[in-house]
Parts: sequence; C-alpha cells; structure tokens
Amino acid sequence: MFRRAFWFTSGVAAGVWATTKVNRQLNKLKPESLALQAADRAVLAGRRVKLFALDVRDGMAHREAALKDALGLSAGPEPERRELPEQRRLVALEQQHPYHSLTRKEDH
Repeated sequence: MFRRAFWFTSGVAAGVWATTKVNRQLNKLKPESLALQAADRAVLAGRRVKLFALDVRDGMAHREAALKDALGLSAGPEPERRELPEQRRLVALEQQHPYHSLTRKEDH
C-alpha cells in the first residue's frame, strides 16, 4: 500500500512540476512577454554602449594627456612657442601638400 502511495505521489509531483515548466515557457512566448524582453535587452544594450563610450572618452583624455606630456605641450602658466629643430623644420617646409598643385591658378 505504501509503495502505491509513494509512486502515486511521485507521479503527481512530476506532473505538477512538468506542467509548471511548460506553462512558464508558454508565458515567455506570449507577445507581451516578448516585447518586454526586447525592451529590457534594448535598455541593457544602451547602458553597455553608454559605458563603452565613457570608457573610450576616458581613454582618449588619458592618451591625450600622455601625448601632451611626451611632446612637452602640457599646460603651464603660459605656453611658450617652441620651434622644430632645424633639420625637421626644413624638411617640413620643403614638403608640399599633394593637392597644392591642383589649387594653384597657373595650372588651370
């Protein structure tokens, strides 16, 4: 008698558990639930994009400060005008922009 009651109770419990699982899955597939899931995921994606943008902005500011320090352009009381070393200055003056010749009037 106890054996039958045990198996009957086990069967009822398994049936209730399976019915509950199936009903939960069916509720997840309703249009209202799908819309809520999509909205939640969109909000989460927006937050992730915002955090990524803030990280990029912080990284850019850090890199810009490092480059300014490396080039000696860090903000002081009054920035002094620095000239390029002689060799580099001459090379920079001798080089012309590739489109410079197209904009001159005598070439037209």
